[in-house]
Amino acid sequence: MAKRKEENFFSPENAKRPRQEELDDFDKDECDEDECAVSFTNGTSTLTAAEVGIIESIQLKNFMCHSMLGPFKFGSNVNFVVGNNGSGKSAVLTALIVGLGGKAITTNRGSSLKGFVKDGQNSADISITIRNRGDDAYRGNVYGDTIIVQQHISMDGSRSYKLKSATGAVISTKKEELIGILDHFNIQFFMKATQLEQMKEDYSYIMETKERTKEQINQGEERLSELKRQCLEKEERFQNIAGLSTMKTNLEYLKHEMAWAVVNEIEKQLNAIRDNIKIGEDRAARLERKTEEQQVRLNEAEKKYKDIQDKLEKISQETSARAPECMALKADLTSKKRAYNEAEVLYNRSLNEYKALKKDDEQLCRRIEELKKSADQSLEPERLERQKKISWLKERIKALQDQESSVNQEIEQFQQAIEKDKEEHTRIKREELDVKTTLNFNQRQLKELKDSKTDRLKRFGPHVPALLEAIDDAYRRGHFTYKPVGPLGACIHLRDPELALAIESCLKGLLQAYCCHNHADERVLQALMKKFYSPGTSRPQIIVSEFRNEMYDVRHRAAYHPEYPTVLTALEIDNAVVANSLIDMRSIETVLLIKNNSVARAVMQSQKPPKNCREAFTADGDQVFAGRYYSSEYTRPKFLSRDVDSEISDLEDEVENKKAQILNLQQHLSTLQKDIKCNEELLRRYQLHYKELKMKIRKSISEIRELENIEEHQSVDIATLEDEAQENKIKMKMVEKNMEQQKENMEHLKSLKVEAENKYDEIKQKINQLSELADPLKDELNLADSEVDNQKRGKRHYEDKQKEHLDTLNKKKRELDMKEKELEEKMSQARQICPERIEVKKSASILDKEINRLRQKIQAEHASYGDREEIMKQYQEARESYLDLDSKVKTLKRFIKLLEEIMIHRYKTYQQFRRCLTLRCKLYFDNLLSQRAYCGKMNFDHKNETLTISVQPGEGNKAAFNDMRALSGGERSFSTVCFILSLWSIAESPFRCLDEFDVYMDMVNRRIAMDMILKMADSQRFRQFILLTPQSMSSLPSSKLIRILRMSDPERGQTTLPFRPVSQEDDDDRS
Repeated sequence: MAKRKEENFFSPENAKRPRQEELDDFDKDECDEDECAVSFTNGTSTLTAAEVGIIESIQLKNFMCHSMLGPFKFGSNVNFVVGNNGSGKSAVLTALIVGLGGKAITTNRGSSLKGFVKDGQNSADISITIRNRGDDAYRGNVYGDTIIVQQHISMDGSRSYKLKSATGAVISTKKEELIGILDHFNIQFFMKATQLEQMKEDYSYIMETKERTKEQINQGEERLSELKRQCLEKEERFQNIAGLSTMKTNLEYLKHEMAWAVVNEIEKQLNAIRDNIKIGEDRAARLERKTEEQQVRLNEAEKKYKDIQDKLEKISQETSARAPECMALKADLTSKKRAYNEAEVLYNRSLNEYKALKKDDEQLCRRIEELKKSADQSLEPERLERQKKISWLKERIKALQDQESSVNQEIEQFQQAIEKDKEEHTRIKREELDVKTTLNFNQRQLKELKDSKTDRLKRFGPHVPALLEAIDDAYRRGHFTYKPVGPLGACIHLRDPELALAIESCLKGLLQAYCCHNHADERVLQALMKKFYSPGTSRPQIIVSEFRNEMYDVRHRAAYHPEYPTVLTALEIDNAVVANSLIDMRSIETVLLIKNNSVARAVMQSQKPPKNCREAFTADGDQVFAGRYYSSEYTRPKFLSRDVDSEISDLEDEVENKKAQILNLQQHLSTLQKDIKCNEELLRRYQLHYKELKMKIRKSISEIRELENIEEHQSVDIATLEDEAQENKIKMKMVEKNMEQQKENMEHLKSLKVEAENKYDEIKQKINQLSELADPLKDELNLADSEVDNQKRGKRHYEDKQKEHLDTLNKKKRELDMKEKELEEKMSQARQICPERIEVKKSASILDKEINRLRQKIQAEHASYGDREEIMKQYQEARESYLDLDSKVKTLKRFIKLLEEIMIHRYKTYQQFRRCLTLRCKLYFDNLLSQRAYCGKMNFDHKNETLTISVQPGEGNKAAFNDMRALSGGERSFSTVCFILSLWSIAESPFRCLDEFDVYMDMVNRRIAMDMILKMADSQRFRQFILLTPQSMSSLPSSKLIRILRMSDPERGQTTLPFRPVSQEDDDDRS
């Protein structure tokens, strides 16, 4: 059966109460239909009858194996349907179930409705009349006292309903109406007969309702925000219309300001003209197109120069910090060298003196010997020979000195050539590195362009196609609230391809960015990007902004120029999310695109920029502000170019040019390296030759000295020579002693000198290391200095152009006279408008725009806002709607809270009700069994929804309880009747049906069971009992509350009903 009506299951409507009526209220002529009840026992009689829900009659046609059964009219209390097997008793019960909407399989008589159609017939019909009287009647004003349920079953298993009133009029043909009737009368088939199930279903339904109410609260809160926004808009309109008079007052004041603002501007123009005349060339230079750009470049070059200079200064400071120590060590070394040299000179002097004395001694000895041998022998030839040799040696020394001078010049020339080649080598090496860097960049860009021919998305990065596939997969898996949008460059299209570089220069990294609806989606996208972008590499930007289906209305704040578009209008953007993100991040509605550079400067700098315009971009990618100009670093578009083949061709040519340039530079480097190597080899040879010449010169000078020191033999007296020789020996001893002292002193001074040399060499090495670090910086400093010079020359070039503006100075002077006259006129006009001068801070153009805007606003207020009362009414309605919805949301929240408290209480009541029904059923069961001295148990397992029964016939204390299967047929039937009556005691259905309840009972059990049933029926006269049995029931007491319906014997030869097994067909309830 369908779900019960959605009512409170503790309300009186769901718990039907018996109606008491007097016997004389019944129709005497129809006492068989509306029975009067008297007690079946010896007790007192009670007059009562059921008013609603009981079966008054049933009629069958071509149902099962019967051509026609009925109509059978049932009494209001006890009805016995008796007859032989096959007479149609079970057909009546089956028809009652099927006719009231039950499924075929629940009857245990078939699996499909078409099995109930009699063989040889096309359809079957069932007609059931249900009583519908009194206050509890179902739509009594429509149906009347009875409801006729007619069901038509076709051979294909489909069925249709007709619900008729007491007059026979068809009220409905829908099964839902039948379900409503059954729910109203609490008629149930093969279901839980108590209201516990209904209570449980209602509880579940209320919990579902609670969740739906919570969802309504959430929707209401969302609607609240929208209503609040509308309310604020209405309030703003109301305030705007309320401030109309204020705007008019402001307009008059703006006119006064405008009058004096014109005067102020003329005064400013006069001052500007005077300033222009004074500053002359300086003013002209500042007006040049490239002055600021050149100054920026000069500043960058000077900054680079200063950075390198600072590094050198730091190294110089470190060198200077070590310089005092180095100078002190050098001075110490110099003094020790001087002392050592002086000691060495003294030693050498003594040594020479000693050698001279020794030589003199030898000569004296030889002379004495010679004199002794031959006093007359002459030494003139030897002297002449010595003189001749001295002359030759002097000439040789002169020739060697000339060679030394020539070789020294050659050495200097080779050193200069090597140094120049090294400088050229360093410069070429640096140039080669720059060209290689450019080549690598061009090759990467060329590869990306070639890849983009097959997949345009690869322009935005090699990983973009794979990343987008991962985003699609994650979105299909439900990881994103909304699918992220990007890269943004792939979502836009150019209206004019010539503006590609300008738009790329404006948007830059935003072309590779992605948009997410919220931060949760952003975290998911970040996790996906980690798979494709390694750590340390740059990732595309992620913009988090709530997705909207409509683009922002930017008309009130967008830049406008009649000739030049903004970035927003130059693009075709289909996705509102992309357009809104670019508006939020870059304000593309305020950026103009002007192809020509000079025109862009004229629009943005030579005159007032257009309204709402912040900046502009040229076709070359240059960025133009009102007071600044920046050149683009790029020469071609990377992402938005349409002519990919042309881009690839240009890049391939550039790559080839760079390769050729690198090859030329490498050849030049190779030539320089060979020259340096050759010159260094020649330098080494000349230096070696120079040393050899030095040694030859020193050797010749030494030989001359030795020859000059030889004294001629003198004719002296031998005795005198011997005295002289003796005196010479004494001198030699003195000199030798003095030499030993000087040698010791010299050795000591030498050790001191070596120690000082080591210290000096150590500090000198550290200083040299610093110098080695400074050398490359010096080269960079030279290059930076050259760059600064170049930029200065560029700046001077533009400053020279100031001379061209000298002709305008005379014009400015004439203009000054005209402006002074104009100033007098404007001041006179201003005094007529506003006699007292007002201090004005805004310019006349701004005031003019404000006046126009204020006038338009006043006109728009009059045109759009209309009547003040209507606007106030709209504001009040919007405010009331907001407050009403806010109140409803708060009420629903209180309702949810109260509902939770009530449901907790009702669930406890449900559990208590279930316990009471269980106890009541057990008590009835024990009481009924005790009538035959039986004992029994009923165990309810509400958790697993199971019921177990055990019965012991006879004395309960003499035997253990047995399973129902251990009982005899009569005992089991009796126990089953007790069980059914126990269930009836807690069931609320208006009628009960029981088929062949007394089968397998002996006469005693049958009599007891019959008494029990009649007793219960007597106690529940407001309910109807339909009992089917093959017995004759002749022993029943005579009573008007008992009706016996006898079925005719079955047709001859019919013993089996034509049903298929349940497993062969599905239960098909088509209706």
